[in-house]
Amino acid sequence: MREIVLDTETTGFDPETGDRVVEIGCVELNFHVPTGNEYHCYINPERDMPEGAFGVHGLSGEFLSDKPVFADIVDDFLEFIGDDAALVIHNASFDSKFLNAELKWLNRPPLPEVRLIDTLEIARRRFPGGANSLDALCRRFDVDLSVRDKHGALVDCQLLAAVYLELIGGRQPGLSLVADAQDTSKTQNRSASGQMAQIKREFRPARPHTASEAEKAAHAAFVDGLKEPIWRA
Repeated sequence: MREIVLDTETTGFDPETGDRVVEIGCVELNFHVPTGNEYHCYINPERDMPEGAFGVHGLSGEFLSDKPVFADIVDDFLEFIGDDAALVIHNASFDSKFLNAELKWLNRPPLPEVRLIDTLEIARRRFPGGANSLDALCRRFDVDLSVRDKHGALVDCQLLAAVYLELIGGRQPGLSLVADAQDTSKTQNRSASGQMAQIKREFRPARPHTASEAEKAAHAAFVDGLKEPIWRA
């Protein structure tokens, strides 16, 4: 199962008012495991860089001036994400809005909404009322943030990939077969955190099953006292 963790950086908040994509990062997962296959590019937005956006990602208009425009990278980008891989994005409506605007301006079909997995929505369901920014989730799951000074599409993808694995069940998703079969005093139970917890139970010897002589005699007397039992018919 192929998934693509995806992030963009932009010149602002709204492509309909002239804002553009300036960076794309992608990290490939296969069955929720990073494969090491990544895609990354900077893009010339063909416009100035607002001060607020520069403060977020540190990409200046001068730095981006010699980078390819979106039309030059669109084929490589679409080839990398493929036709059916799920796109794992934090606040997916923001990034997909920008990417679909860029695709529309090139007369390309939009990214189908059905492909989007929004980790922000997953986090809000798991932690209602909590802080669910990427930074907050990294701190919650002890994902190392020291690799990031400013927002960057590829670095944020790498962080989000780790967070996504935690959101869907931990860094080793699936059933954990860790019970010690030789220790019959241990049983497994799922804790409130969703992890498999070991519970110690006191060992109790098996109860005797053989009837005593007195019990046998009492049973025989009871049977002899039955009137017209069906086995004598």
